Amino acid sequence: MNGHVLSSCEAGILRLTLDDEDTRNSLSETMMAKLTAALKAGAQDACVRVIVIAAKGPAFSSGHNLKEITAHRGDADKGAAYFAALFQSCTELMLAVVQNPKPVIAEVAGLASAAGCQLVASCDLAIAAETARFCTPGVNIGLFCSTPMVPLSRNVAQKHAMEMLLTGDVFDAAEALRMGLVNRVVPASALSQTVTELATKIASKSMVTIRIGKQAFYRQRELPLEDAYAYTAQVMAENLLTRDAEEGISAFIGRRPPQWSDET
Repeated sequence: MNGHVLSSCEAGILRLTLDDEDTRNSLSETMMAKLTAALKAGAQDACVRVIVIAAKGPAFSSGHNLKEITAHRGDADKGAAYFAALFQSCTELMLAVVQNPKPVIAEVAGLASAAGCQLVASCDLAIAAETARFCTPGVNIGLFCSTPMVPLSRNVAQKHAMEMLLTGDVFDAAEALRMGLVNRVVPASALSQTVTELATKIASKSMVTIRIGKQAFYRQRELPLEDAYAYTAQVMAENLLTRDAEEGISAFIGRRPPQWSDET
């Protein structure tokens, strides 16, 4: 079955590379299962500090595998059960990114379409090459990109998200940067180096602090203002009790580099 994920880890940076150029790195059943498993394994591996999701070939990911979807229209229920399970698997994948205690960076060199764009939007950070393109074209084939809409609408302004969703148009990297879908746009030749430098900088921080902060970020933004402050105040008070907060403050006052324990 199609769907390969190459995995390598160096200096605390786990690089997961989508490798199925024949289907433009579609998020097939196999691809989603392997990527989800790799993300969950990275979450549990103490040697992993940052995760990068990249891709081989001209496409980051073309989204769901439409041939797999079409093959199940002949099922007794016309594919209803398969479709429900498919989108549940996709949800599990996206949550494996957002709920991962390690920061996840998308490295986008080519086209990120539909669920592929959803994956980029779900990552904590995204760096794009000038050659990258982004779209949610489901409307063009009678299938509104409803699940990609979830992270997209949480990353870009409402009218930008609606334009992408309603038109299905392809947006270049510069426009994606203007909309806030990606953090930076760099020449294709500098993409991997830029991502590695960013990942290395993040990997140098206290991992317990990063974990606390990432979890708090996604929880607080769904809360009303007063509740968000109450929640984050509690988080910061508890964060101050960790060994790394004590060490970090002591190192700052003493004007020396901190020595992280990565323990609570």
